[in-house]
Amino acid sequence: MVTSPMRVHRHAWLVVLAVGVFLNIVVLVTLIATENPNFVPALILLGAAVVPATFLTFAAGRPVAWTVSGGILGFTALFGGVIGIVAAGWLEYDTLRAMPWLGVLGVGLIEEAAKLLVPAVLLVALWRRRGGSTADGLLVGIASGLGFAVLETMGYAFVTLIQSGGNLGDVEQVLFVRGVMSPAGHTAWAGLSCAALWAAYLAPTTRRWLAFAATFAAVVVLHALWDGLNSLVGYLVVGAASAGWLLWRIHRLHRRPVPVVTG
Repeated sequence: MVTSPMRVHRHAWLVVLAVGVFLNIVVLVTLIATENPNFVPALILLGAAVVPATFLTFAAGRPVAWTVSGGILGFTALFGGVIGIVAAGWLEYDTLRAMPWLGVLGVGLIEEAAKLLVPAVLLVALWRRRGGSTADGLLVGIASGLGFAVLETMGYAFVTLIQSGGNLGDVEQVLFVRGVMSPAGHTAWAGLSCAALWAAYLAPTTRRWLAFAATFAAVVVLHALWDGLNSLVGYLVVGAASAGWLLWRIHRLHRRPVPVVTG
């Protein structure tokens, strides 16, 4: 199966951000003016998706040898997000009820593994036959993390809407905070672990598999710290470490091209 690689202008993310913010404002103003609750789902969707989609566009616009198509990224965002969040929900419910001592570390382990399910299937089923660069793993991971983050944020916003008795201010606060921080959370962690998985699978060596294991363990710890610190300073430190690591990884892929597998 051959797909055309996605080509994104390096500044396209600014357009995505501007259009997304504009649409969010239009929906919010209309909701407030008409008091029509039918606009609430659109507000929650836009609030949850604008920043993650902007970050994916930003990453895709970097001068790296991506071979992944927009269709694959869309598929990964949708199915990776849905399957990831459902699998994580079931596993967290069963595992943490049986082993509550796992705490936030267990949540981090389960959710980071769940976000790799669809990317791993794509890797085994598609990339070995179509060829491509291990850099694709980072972009596919970001897409899977994007889908997971959007659905999780929508869930938090919906719960906040109910618990606050329909207070839009509280909902907007949740959407803003979680949206702004999402590139330093689920999207970064999934992108990093997926890039390491791609590198190990497409050009397998003991060193690369150990690197994947170390990367996965590190993102699980970052996830656990994020959930456990429960402070603004803690979020900023963990977020800066996660986002900085991801940007450094993208920079390395640009400076030092990774091996390409051609089937």
